[in-house]
Amino acid sequence: MEIEVFVLCDAATQWAGKLNILGAFDTIHARQFPAIHHQCAIALRIRFEKIEEGEHKVRITMVNADGVPVLPGLDGNVKVQPAPQISSVCANMVLNLARVQFKEPGQYSVDLAIDGRHERSIPLRVLSMPQDPISS
Repeated sequence: MEIEVFVLCDAATQWAGKLNILGAFDTIHARQFPAIHHQCAIALRIRFEKIEEGEHKVRITMVNADGVPVLPGLDGNVKVQPAPQISSVCANMVLNLARVQFKEPGQYSVDLAIDGRHERSIPLRVLSMPQDPISS
């Protein structure tokens, strides 16, 4: 198994085996806290070898620097069934997230586990925007 793509982005779609990604990022700027990020997506593309045929459990979590969940874990299943003449097959997943709340600025992490084993993490920085100077 190989994680070909695991990214936090503005938007993503999948169509006809293609994974389409728009606006990958790792930093969010907010004017005040708690902050709401109105919409984003997690795009995932996993390549499975023929020997890995069968069902696999996928879990994605988002946590703060202390390991406290920002939102409930997202669970899914991927059924891998390559055709006889194919040596590997890709599975695409798009998870659309709306109104994700960040209580404070800091370091966050989006974590991917497959079949109960941690595979990859995406760092996410949530920063305070500098205040505009007051004109006199």
